[in-house]
Amino acid sequence: METLYLVIVLVLFLLAASDLIVGVSNDAVNFLNSAVGAKAGSFKLIVAVASIGILFGSVFSSGMMEVARKGIFHPEMFYFHEIMLIFLAVMVADVILLDTFNTLGMPTSTTVSIVFELLGAAVGMASIKIMGDDPAKLGEFINSGKALAIISGILVSVVIAFTVGAIIQYIVRLLFSFNYNKRVKYIGALWGGVALTAITYFLLIKGIKNVTFIHEDVRNYISDNQSTILLYSFIGWTIVLQLLYILFRFNILRFIVLTGTFGLAMAFAGNDLVNFIGVPIAGYNSYEFWIHSGGADPNTFPMDQLAGKVQTPTLFLVIAGVIMILTLYFSKKARTVIKTSVDLSRQEQGDERFKSTWISKILVRSTLKTGENLKRIVPRSIQAGIKKQFKPYRPANTDQDPPAFDMVRASVNLVVASILIAIGTSLKLPLSTTYVTFMVAMGTSLSDNAWDRENAVYRISGMFAVIGGWFLTAMAAFTLAFIIVYIFYFLDFVGVFLMIGVAIYLVYRSHKYHKKKTEDDTEKTLLDYTDENIYEKSVETLIKSLNNVSEIYGKVIEGLKKEDVKSLNKTAKKVADITKKVKYVKDHINVIVEKLREESIDSGYYFVQVIDYLREMVHSIEFIVKPALNHVDNNHKPLIKEQFQELAEIRQKLETIIKEVKRSIELDDFSNEGKVLQLMEDYRNTIESIRKKQIVRVKKKVVGTKNSILYFDIISESKNLGFHILNLYKSQRDFVKRKNESLMS
Repeated sequence: METLYLVIVLVLFLLAASDLIVGVSNDAVNFLNSAVGAKAGSFKLIVAVASIGILFGSVFSSGMMEVARKGIFHPEMFYFHEIMLIFLAVMVADVILLDTFNTLGMPTSTTVSIVFELLGAAVGMASIKIMGDDPAKLGEFINSGKALAIISGILVSVVIAFTVGAIIQYIVRLLFSFNYNKRVKYIGALWGGVALTAITYFLLIKGIKNVTFIHEDVRNYISDNQSTILLYSFIGWTIVLQLLYILFRFNILRFIVLTGTFGLAMAFAGNDLVNFIGVPIAGYNSYEFWIHSGGADPNTFPMDQLAGKVQTPTLFLVIAGVIMILTLYFSKKARTVIKTSVDLSRQEQGDERFKSTWISKILVRSTLKTGENLKRIVPRSIQAGIKKQFKPYRPANTDQDPPAFDMVRASVNLVVASILIAIGTSLKLPLSTTYVTFMVAMGTSLSDNAWDRENAVYRISGMFAVIGGWFLTAMAAFTLAFIIVYIFYFLDFVGVFLMIGVAIYLVYRSHKYHKKKTEDDTEKTLLDYTDENIYEKSVETLIKSLNNVSEIYGKVIEGLKKEDVKSLNKTAKKVADITKKVKYVKDHINVIVEKLREESIDSGYYFVQVIDYLREMVHSIEFIVKPALNHVDNNHKPLIKEQFQELAEIRQKLETIIKEVKRSIELDDFSNEGKVLQLMEDYRNTIESIRKKQIVRVKKKVVGTKNSILYFDIISESKNLGFHILNLYKSQRDFVKRKNESLMS
């Protein structure tokens, strides 16, 4: 029996390690976004600063472990066997939940999931214990007051984060304006004093007071002299920063951003670590208490000791911190998430991840009307002054890929988010760092006029998606943990190992999914397009698309011949995926063109043409696949032998054209234009001849109506497909010609 429980403890820690890796890859990059977006330093420097913060935060998070032990339920109301099943149900549910949400691409939070999984598992076990008894007794098992405070804290933090971020950013921007370099010399040190004093506040007062290895006298002194420490901290930082600026032209804002990155990383580790290892450590503590009991019956051994003060081993905290740091350094997915998050809050137009909704449209429309009404009240002189402070500014010597936003906004993001998370940590309320940092970034974006009429509806939709994901996470976490506890209790260890097997399988599947998703996201990342590589990217895209068209056209004919619905379905999905990627580039073509240098505008014009014809080419192949699938799926009569022979002829001529076009694009040699035009003329004549043959068959009633509709669709779109390939060839030719002329000049 002892071995079985030891295995459960080991499984808890293995699941925790998996959660740490997944959680850091998805969530921990939130504290890197501001520094990376503002280009406060090299990526290695930023990660190094964050790593130190993670290590400190891991050690300081000991007090948060109480949330898992007694923050949601009363452990003294359960026996050892029941407690272990609760903790195991929570971790298994967490793995399954994270996998499901990641697979669906829906926003989630490890904080919210753990809190509601603990609640669901505890309620499930309590309902089993009082089965057939008074339901009112359920309240005796659940720490309802604390649970409600935690849940309310998470929800309220979202509103507070957005509001505080917006207000602070508005004030700071009024002081600095966008042309902040002129004013840094006067007020940079003052802002640095405020920002660094705020960070010092939670590092010393809110962080150290819970760390047991620091002498009690030191902790008491800090606690008793908070006001004095804050005052001296503000004066000291302000003077030091001003002197550094005068003597060495020290970059004050850059220092604030890097210090804030350290603080937010520390706050993240201190707050979110409980989400990953709080439950396993609680299970480990429970196992220790049971072992020390000298072989007590696990089904009757009470867990009163878990309700007391239990010291978390520092070694466990350090190991967890090291895993988080290694994940941060080596996770390729983390870097992809950074790009997405930075683009979401960039100052200039960029990729919008979310689609508009009717709520966001109404809110934007209402806000515009409110703004117009306010303009009538506020004096014009004040309006002019504010407008001057918020006038966009971009240095003349800016680089080709400028920062997503400036150091001023980055510093506000980090300071506000750090303080909010640190306050929540000190109150032992596990806030969602993902949502706090996200909402602060959205609030500062709003105040910085990054939300204009071009993107406001999408940004608001994004916020609602996150908040909606919070509610969905909460309900799913509670329900899943509740069900798993029942499976564990009634199937005993058979159910335990069954669900562990399911969790392991889902972890493996999630890894494969994320690998594929990362590859797909990399293919459509607009940040990869630059003035220097736009030609290479164009060639790469065209060759891949032409290969896909050739392959898909052949599979459609084979699928029709064999009446293979499965094959045609698979082909249709592939076409849909290609269409989605091409549409993505087409819809965001302005983002690519904006990166081109002034002298590359003509090249940009031809590149736009190339993308247009690429889109049309993909549309044509899509309009061939869909009717073919519909025809076979509805069990209509197959095409006749002569029609398949004609389609084979079209396919052969189309592949010859594609081969010539690909050769020209790959070799950057369009001297074969005459040959391509001749092949295309022959291709068109063949299609017209086949069309006439089909008309004869229709008149002689050799084929039916469904056959005719499908066949005319295929040959018509085949003709269009050839036409778009030819135009694609010509546009790429002009694109190359213009590129070479630019290089010569």
